[in-house]
Amino acid sequence: MMQYMKPDVLGLRAAHWGETSPSLTTRRTEAAVYDRRKFLSKALAAGTAAVVSPIVAARAAAEESKTSDGKGVVVSTSKLTAPSKGGIGVAVVVSEGATVIDFAGPWDVFGSVMIPERGPDMADQMPFHLFMVSEKTEPVKVENGMKVIPDYTFANVPSCQVVVVPAQQGSKELESWLRKIAPVADVTMSVCVGATQLAKAGLLNGKSATTHPDHYEHFAKEFPQVDLKRGVRFVENEKISTSGGETCGIDLSLRVVERYFGRAVAARTAVFIEHQGKGWMV
Repeated sequence: MMQYMKPDVLGLRAAHWGETSPSLTTRRTEAAVYDRRKFLSKALAAGTAAVVSPIVAARAAAEESKTSDGKGVVVSTSKLTAPSKGGIGVAVVVSEGATVIDFAGPWDVFGSVMIPERGPDMADQMPFHLFMVSEKTEPVKVENGMKVIPDYTFANVPSCQVVVVPAQQGSKELESWLRKIAPVADVTMSVCVGATQLAKAGLLNGKSATTHPDHYEHFAKEFPQVDLKRGVRFVENEKISTSGGETCGIDLSLRVVERYFGRAVAARTAVFIEHQGKGWMV
């Protein structure tokens, strides 16, 4: 399983909040996930005032001036309905050469959502349950030599409501699985040139989409049946969404959180991960 939280980062966060959080019961045994949940509990216990604090607002405004003016574009949409209890499965697809921020960014967004009012069980409070899927469960070498170990294969992946497709080499097996899962998932989203995998699977035919700016011309020539939108952070269709490169995947993930749980939860998550851009707000 991907270890997305480094111990030194956890130590810095614990020091920031000034005390150790109470221990929490969870069915997940990974130490990094457990520590993250303890920290999130402490953060939310302190209240949500940070979402609207003048300091945070000022920081966000300053950052906004440095970033692209691009926003997300909504072509068609609907509110996503989360289960009243239990989790929302998020399948993150990886294959050789996958770009780290393309999957790590969305992973961190979904893994940082915490909603105490959903119930006392941590499985309810942290609604997004993440796992990686690939052709095999053997280590996959992604960007810059990093290796990740998928949890499932396309043959045994459990039910999922959200599918994340980062930039990667891809395969015919991936395309086949995407064609199978997209009609039943709530959202299938690509990040960066992960849009190529959706297009190869035929999921973008007749739809609007975007990709990394450096890939615009190639994408437009290879997939003329897709309405390519340029200069936007993401393009949202009701069940299929695509984002631009790199950090655009964070914006699209926050937008998915908003569709499930509303803007306040998405904004609280953005503050927690210190994402100050407003491209996700549409």
